[in-house]
Amino acid sequence: MQPSVAVVILNWNGKALLERFLPSVIASEYTNLQIIVGDNASTDGSVDYLKENFPTITILENDENYGFAGGYNKILARVEADYFVLLNSDVEVPTKWIQPMIDFMEGDEKIAVAQPKIKWQQQKKQFEYAGAAGGFMDLHAFPFCRGRIFDQVEADNGQYDTSIDVFWASGAAFFIKSKAWKEVNGLDADLFAHMEEIDLCWRLKNLGYRVACCTDAEVYHVGGGTLSANNPYKTYLNFRNNLIIMQKNLPLKDAYARIFIRIWLDLAAWFQFLLQGKLKFTLAISKAHFHFFRDIHRNAKKRGLIQIPYLKHTGVYRSSIVYSFFIDKIKEFSQLKM
Repeated sequence: MQPSVAVVILNWNGKALLERFLPSVIASEYTNLQIIVGDNASTDGSVDYLKENFPTITILENDENYGFAGGYNKILARVEADYFVLLNSDVEVPTKWIQPMIDFMEGDEKIAVAQPKIKWQQQKKQFEYAGAAGGFMDLHAFPFCRGRIFDQVEADNGQYDTSIDVFWASGAAFFIKSKAWKEVNGLDADLFAHMEEIDLCWRLKNLGYRVACCTDAEVYHVGGGTLSANNPYKTYLNFRNNLIIMQKNLPLKDAYARIFIRIWLDLAAWFQFLLQGKLKFTLAISKAHFHFFRDIHRNAKKRGLIQIPYLKHTGVYRSSIVYSFFIDKIKEFSQLKM
């Protein structure tokens, strides 16, 4: 019998996205499949719409908006399946997207997490910002992707068609073995949203699991469905959460050194926003640092018993992606000396 798969879409006031993309998910071809929409206390009539138009799917409701991380934790605590697929509501999928992923992950018990190629729904020959062909980290724990460095997104010309181990898989289409999810207690709800999937992958990698991108499957992501790149709150979450996941997952001495460097790099970004007159973004970085240091003792308690030295992890670029991109003018992942 095929492993059981639960595709779980977390929704918060996303009725328009569900109308547009849920039918493609329902058309997925996989024998042992359940499709679940977890609702984070939407107020836009999403739940009534689902009940009226999609009676075959399961709807699980949260009593308030717990964010991406907390919302998924509460919903998946009520789901039983061999595999969980965390799928954004703004993702269109082809009919045969699940089977290649499960075949790939079943090939090695150490593969805990994987993602398909993630391409842009509006231009399907191009990779999409939030995942592309797998996530990487640089020397200073800046995340980037195979197929996307900063805001430079590549076209998919088959250059990344090899399935490989990566550092992190995108939360837009995130396949995880349920036993691995339960082993590390899911996502860190305190992160609320953004980089929570990187933290989860990092915790699993510290336990010896593999994270990979399976390029035999692809999905099409709109992106920015909840928070746009121009939202200062997104800037706040990214800067704060990046520091938190470094504190949680790096070996202690390594954490001190790398966080110290990151603070100064963040300060450079702060001045750049200031010079551009983007005062809300400078405030977002200041707030992120304040909250990081305010909660540093609480987050220290979340550190696992095992932290593998950072540079021993697969998916780490042993140089600065900032320097490579802005000084060396490297715009494509294939040009990096990994």
